[in-house]
Amino acid sequence: MNDEQRRSVLDNARYLRQVRPVDPEEIYEYVAGTPHPAVVRQTLREAAFDLGLRERDDGTFVPASDDPVEARPGRVEAFPDEYAERLEDLLVERYGLDWHAGESGDRLRAITRRIKEEYYRQHPVEYDEETALAYALYHLPDNYAVGRYVVGDLVAGGQVPKTLRVLDVGAGVGGPALGLLDLLPDDAVVEYHAVEPSAAADVFEEVVDTGRNRHVEVHRETAEAFDPHSVLPGAEAEGGAGGDGGGGATGTRGFDLVVFANVLSELDDPTAVARRYADAVADDGTLVCIAPADKNTAIGLREVERDLEREGSADGADLTVYGPEVRLWSWRTPEDQGWSFDARPDLTVPDFQRRLDEATPDADADHAPGEFVNVDVQFASSLLRRDGRTRVSFSPDSSRFAPLAESEHHVTDRLDCVAFKLSGDLSEGNPLYRIGDGSQSVDHYAVCTRESALNRDLERAPYGALLSFENALLLWNDDEEAYNLVVDGETVVDRIA
Repeated sequence: MNDEQRRSVLDNARYLRQVRPVDPEEIYEYVAGTPHPAVVRQTLREAAFDLGLRERDDGTFVPASDDPVEARPGRVEAFPDEYAERLEDLLVERYGLDWHAGESGDRLRAITRRIKEEYYRQHPVEYDEETALAYALYHLPDNYAVGRYVVGDLVAGGQVPKTLRVLDVGAGVGGPALGLLDLLPDDAVVEYHAVEPSAAADVFEEVVDTGRNRHVEVHRETAEAFDPHSVLPGAEAEGGAGGDGGGGATGTRGFDLVVFANVLSELDDPTAVARRYADAVADDGTLVCIAPADKNTAIGLREVERDLEREGSADGADLTVYGPEVRLWSWRTPEDQGWSFDARPDLTVPDFQRRLDEATPDADADHAPGEFVNVDVQFASSLLRRDGRTRVSFSPDSSRFAPLAESEHHVTDRLDCVAFKLSGDLSEGNPLYRIGDGSQSVDHYAVCTRESALNRDLERAPYGALLSFENALLLWNDDEEAYNLVVDGETVVDRIA
């Protein structure tokens, strides 16, 4: 189809969408040269996002919904079988039916060990075909769960539209993409761009499928080299629902979600790269940053978050932390260490991980059962927005609550304060939880020395919950160089909705 015919198809679709379902079997008759209806349908599919159209099962197109996704994400129990089958198909294609045993199994286990060792030593991992497959074997399930949980928090807050444009930077083998896409309802329209230069892109293309209203494109470039504006059509050129609205690029609507999952720590200048991509986020969109829970990468994520908060996007727009640690006191931002991460329930062991682990030869003296099983779901995340929205709207009363920035003035005092729960239980003795209100200059922990019905919310509240503490004792811990907020029988802890 030539450019003139394409324009004719789009013009007809723009007119008819206001009147009745757009039918390729009807439109083709109005286009010069009468192209085949299948060609017209493909043209409409390619432009559906920018036309604000959704394809129905009968092959006609109707206006897409502008409403937010309404799903209420719950616990991720297991990695879905359909995705496991796609990964196993790749393994069988590369190594044969017994990919987990013999020489191929030995190679995959050796590569997995090398990946884990290089990661532990903070060395970059180079991805060839086998490395990408080994990484997928070990990390695809937990990355899937993390993608669902992190974007699920945005969905729960009504911040993910049913018609959305996504940019996944350093998309890897596709775990976060699968988790994100699984959250969306059948009537969602998605334009998904994945940036991945390595052989991991081959795995991504096989496990992440396109659909009638799900358009996925992989760009084999580095994060530093890729221009996010290159895939944002101009409003005047395309028109329709996707062509108006905000974003850093003049005359275009930016991305509803720009995702950096487990990639910032691999960049030479993560803040500079993230600032440039933040420029391409829509005015009502979100920059989603995810990192592993280990100390180096989680703290590194907080450093990038705080840099972005101070510097804004490359086009000068302010960036606000939507979550998990909202800045409750507008005059301060945190300066503590920032090692904060979420931990969710373990996944069911995927069959492909179990088989690879159990096939380890008895002669392998370095092997411990479960070495090649990875079902832990722990992660650090940061969500930043251009519109100033936060997941919690709460302004503390300074006449009642003490900001954590002023803790040095309250040591040995009993006080009232509000803070987010920023960890699970970190101690084997008295329950210990990291807390923060976005103003603290050093680490703060809430330690429960006596549980009661009045303070039980400290234990029961999930990661990221906002809590009020009444009559808590503030002490300085010399060993940890941190403040301890002691919760005892005289302390009341309530979760703030």
